[in-house]
Amino acid sequence: MIPAAALVASLAIAAPAFAQESEPAVPEKAATAVAERQPEVHEARREHHGLEPSATVNDQGNWEIGFYADDEEPVLVIVGGSSGDVLETWTGYQVAWKMARGYPGAFGHRLNAPYVWIPLCLMFVAGLFDWRRPRRIAHLDLLVIVGGFGISHFFFNRADIGVSVPLAYPALLYLMARMLWIGFRGGGEGSRLRPSLPVTWLIVAALFLVGFRLGLDVADSNVIDVGYSGVIGADKVMDGEPIYGDFPEDDHAGDTYGPVAYYSYIPFEQLLPWSGSWGDLPAAHAAAIFFDLATMAGLFVFGRRFRPGSEGTGLGAALIFAWAACPYTAFALESNTNDPLVSALLIGVLLLLSSPPGRGALLAAASLTKFAPIVLAPLFATYVDKPYGSRSLRVWLNDHWKAVALFTAALIATLAIGMAQTIVDPGLATFWDHTISFQVDRDSPFSIWGQDHSLEWLQTAIKVAVGALALLAAFLPRRRDAVTVAALGAALLIGVELTVQHWFYLYIPWFLPFLFVALLARGASATAASSSSGPAPEPGR
Repeated sequence: MIPAAALVASLAIAAPAFAQESEPAVPEKAATAVAERQPEVHEARREHHGLEPSATVNDQGNWEIGFYADDEEPVLVIVGGSSGDVLETWTGYQVAWKMARGYPGAFGHRLNAPYVWIPLCLMFVAGLFDWRRPRRIAHLDLLVIVGGFGISHFFFNRADIGVSVPLAYPALLYLMARMLWIGFRGGGEGSRLRPSLPVTWLIVAALFLVGFRLGLDVADSNVIDVGYSGVIGADKVMDGEPIYGDFPEDDHAGDTYGPVAYYSYIPFEQLLPWSGSWGDLPAAHAAAIFFDLATMAGLFVFGRRFRPGSEGTGLGAALIFAWAACPYTAFALESNTNDPLVSALLIGVLLLLSSPPGRGALLAAASLTKFAPIVLAPLFATYVDKPYGSRSLRVWLNDHWKAVALFTAALIATLAIGMAQTIVDPGLATFWDHTISFQVDRDSPFSIWGQDHSLEWLQTAIKVAVGALALLAAFLPRRRDAVTVAALGAALLIGVELTVQHWFYLYIPWFLPFLFVALLARGASATAASSSSGPAPEPGR
């Protein structure tokens, strides 16, 4: 009842409108003179000839004095409109990228407060910890999720992206290696999470956390450009307008996602229509909450299907708890993005593992949301519930070519249907320019590739390696079940994230459902009983 109440309450939410520009009390000439005296401006003048100031008034009524040399803006000084004091001075990437300035509440709002973030991290680790066997390597996996990314996140919140960005990669590399070890080698008993808490406690804790997260979203959250884009796109679709090529100026790059990312917002935008501005986006809140709940529902259903009886209930409860307690799933919800939509669709693919056309269609939908899931196509195309063991690959393909064909046909058909409107108007060229080409060519400081362009050779090498891994995972290991597929799927998604030009903490939920399944669902199951010596104990027993 708690999640339902929070969802109903969210339908009435309305983010406060942006403040209207007001004329500053401090004249432009005086504000510019103050900005000119900043050491960063003097330093920029030594490096750039012909540096000239240009002043504008921001939404808070303060002066933003940008200093330009040709097409570059090496320095930005913000001067108080009423006080005349210098409020902020930015250089480098932080001039163009406001999200790199560490503004409080820009992402996550109250969730970033230590009295919220730290208890959530402790609950996540403690709830999934096996206190009887504390030396399990799976416990290190939990610490890496909250601590490895958390250290990076700490520096991001301090506007030190020169430190925060590189620090995210060790955590990604570690988790990818762990998922590959589980996927190809099984990982051993130590790779399995076996929560000590009784199932009833996990269920109660999960319900509390779900209610807390949704209540926090209703009471204290914001909609960043990702959610805003979904609402705009849904509105354009229902008005018969093309999605790509003509987004509003305050979200000019909002048409960078796949069409399913916009179609998914249609029910919410129709129920809670867009007001025409960024300030009132109840549809984005409702959509993000629905995507989050759908992911948890999918995880619970997976647990019930994967293990029989009470063991399935215990697994489902543990999976929901893992998602609800993880601070980075809450971080995405607090930003009201479409990233949990990717998670929901991917757990749906895993639920339809026994249906080649079903998993092909859902994987296509996920790929037309944020493109990265297409790397999973070879992995899911060749899955069958019978290993080919010592038989040759040719014999195996001869026996199971129909499953591969059905998956491929469903994948292609769904891609074609999802792209139909875009192909007609505005056309594939515009779609490509505004989505994949934009993502590949963008210059972003939120990756080591964007911060150091000399590493392009390494980025290319990793892309090739991830592509080769995707092909290898199509056929190895020969014996596989849903846990194996989940582990390899998580590794491939992390591999893609390692290569992207723009990476952010909001992408972590993409691979978390698969990772949680790989860590929690190992052991006896309906689909993998032959690989286990006996039934796995229920969490807490």
